[in-house]
Amino acid sequence: MRAVRGTRRARVRGWAGAGVLLALTTATTVACAPGTPDARPAAEALAAALGSGDFTAVPLAADAPSPADLAATRATVVEGLGDATATVEVGDVTLAEDEQSATARLDVAWDVPWTDEDWTYTATAQLVRDDEDDEQPWRARWGLPLLAPDLTAGERLTVTRRAAERGNVLGQGDAVIVEKRPVSRVGVDKTRVAEGELDAAARGLAGALGMDVDAYASRVAAAGPKAFVEAIVVRAGDEAYDVGALGALPGVAVVPDELPLAPTRTFARPILGTVGDATAEIIEASDGAVAAGDEAGLSGLQRQYDAQLRGTPGVVVKAVAQETGAERVLLDVEPVAGAPLRTTLDPALQQRAEDLVGGIEPAAAIVALRPSTGEVLAAASGPGGAGLSTATIGQYAPGSTFKVVSALAYLRGGLTPDATVSCLPTITVDGRTFQNFPGYPAAALGDVPLRTAFAHSCNTAFIGARDLADQGQLLAAARSLGLEPAASLGFPAFLGTVPDEASATAHAASVIGQGQVLASPLGMATVAASVGAGRTVVPYLVTPEADAAGDATDDADAGTSTDAGTSTDAGASTDAGDLPDALPLTADESGALQTMMRAVVTEGGASLLADVPGEPVLAKTGTAQFGQDDDLRNHAWMIAVHGDLAVAVFVGEGDYGSTTAGPLVRAFLAG
Repeated sequence: MRAVRGTRRARVRGWAGAGVLLALTTATTVACAPGTPDARPAAEALAAALGSGDFTAVPLAADAPSPADLAATRATVVEGLGDATATVEVGDVTLAEDEQSATARLDVAWDVPWTDEDWTYTATAQLVRDDEDDEQPWRARWGLPLLAPDLTAGERLTVTRRAAERGNVLGQGDAVIVEKRPVSRVGVDKTRVAEGELDAAARGLAGALGMDVDAYASRVAAAGPKAFVEAIVVRAGDEAYDVGALGALPGVAVVPDELPLAPTRTFARPILGTVGDATAEIIEASDGAVAAGDEAGLSGLQRQYDAQLRGTPGVVVKAVAQETGAERVLLDVEPVAGAPLRTTLDPALQQRAEDLVGGIEPAAAIVALRPSTGEVLAAASGPGGAGLSTATIGQYAPGSTFKVVSALAYLRGGLTPDATVSCLPTITVDGRTFQNFPGYPAAALGDVPLRTAFAHSCNTAFIGARDLADQGQLLAAARSLGLEPAASLGFPAFLGTVPDEASATAHAASVIGQGQVLASPLGMATVAASVGAGRTVVPYLVTPEADAAGDATDDADAGTSTDAGTSTDAGASTDAGDLPDALPLTADESGALQTMMRAVVTEGGASLLADVPGEPVLAKTGTAQFGQDDDLRNHAWMIAVHGDLAVAVFVGEGDYGSTTAGPLVRAFLAG
């Protein structure tokens, strides 16, 4: 085990073994009369031995035990300190008036595990004069208090770790999201069942839980004869498990405990992560800060910010009498509770989003932002994401929701919401034919205002205007609306990518949100929030002070889901290091986009949002095809702005944005 390295004292620290002397320094001494030999060398030899455990070089008094016996005594006394190491410094050496004896102050500092606070004490060494030995005129007497204050025969030293209270995860208004909640640990207790019945007991429990029966039976067989072999941890009130019935199975025990948990099993789980027994990997990487048996963050924010949440353990050093068990506390370092992790999640909105996506079979997500601040209020991922955070790291073609970006690029290219564009039934680019969605209203075909083409999501009009914005200008517009390709947000997140170069057909696909354009629900919610705020919004989920304290986490560890659409025209990848500064979104630009997004509600595909109470809703629908020609399927999207709330809804497989995602948006806003 390796120690936590502190900065309180400048010294070499390590855990090479209990018998390593790390430093020996010399303080002051009382001057001896002329001709009186110096007693300090004998004190220094004793100090070195107390640190190292090797007494062979110590000039010992005649009544002292042998060096081998002293080494054995020291080893027995300090064995319970584990890998602790001692530094012993010689202070004042005081000569008696008759110059036949002396005392030396020994300043002892033990570098004990798990804390930066040393255990320090002062011992007094007794030295006696030996005029018959010219080489070693002073000899050291032995006493057990040299090893620890007031140590007596039969006492042994121990060091015990005291776990710190883990910090809670908080949401809006410091509402508690993750805190210790009651759980039941269910497993086979090998003391409750005869050896010949163990295998059957293990298989019975595993079968009842739907676990791998052979694997659990093997774990039970390999555990010690008195082991409790945990099979599952069940939160209190989880109706999926009958804990009473499980506890009635032969050999099964139910152990009550507490674990840091969110309000429900699914509540923001892919983002928040989980807490459990520290793995060997976590222990090894912690440099001694985490020990076996500790709780640690295993995934998500719980792991990324584990150092902040777990706090600092306490340490107790005791002298324990072997015969009576009597204990004396020699050092007591109180644990320091972990600091809470403050997030921007709104528990009520998050739960509403969880309820809406919880029953959707394909990957699905709802993300809600506060445009005025960029706070992520909700980020819910459905069960179809297989445990990944579809909401924040999913990568999908955004379809026509991306026309908000294309519209901004066209505004910068000279169009206005009232400018005329041509909405044709089909358009061909380099031999590839694009068309509008089935059932596109005939009344919206022909020469129409850009606002109308936007409201009804006319693919051909947007593709026909593509020369107003090249691929680089499309990327610039995306960044102005918050789709930053390499954003670092303090939590695993992906916003979006737009190739900065593309072929003619790939560029045509890009302007309607397909081809090589990718975005996450978080990214498209950011686009909506930027329109609503009238400026480029940068989303955040963890408060800035916590973000600064977070552990480095590779976003790839969280896993991603990638669907690049159906186009085979590969665009050049975007290197964020080569990008110029993003152009700010202006008030005039956002005003024009708001006008067009409102038209989607008043005359286009999001009319179901027209009667949502409160401020007028702005929206954009989106449908993106993916899969092969004989198996084309649709991603369904919708983004919306409602006052100071921006929402993105994504369903991995659906009909259209208006029919699949739209009702979810309405339910979320109306709630």
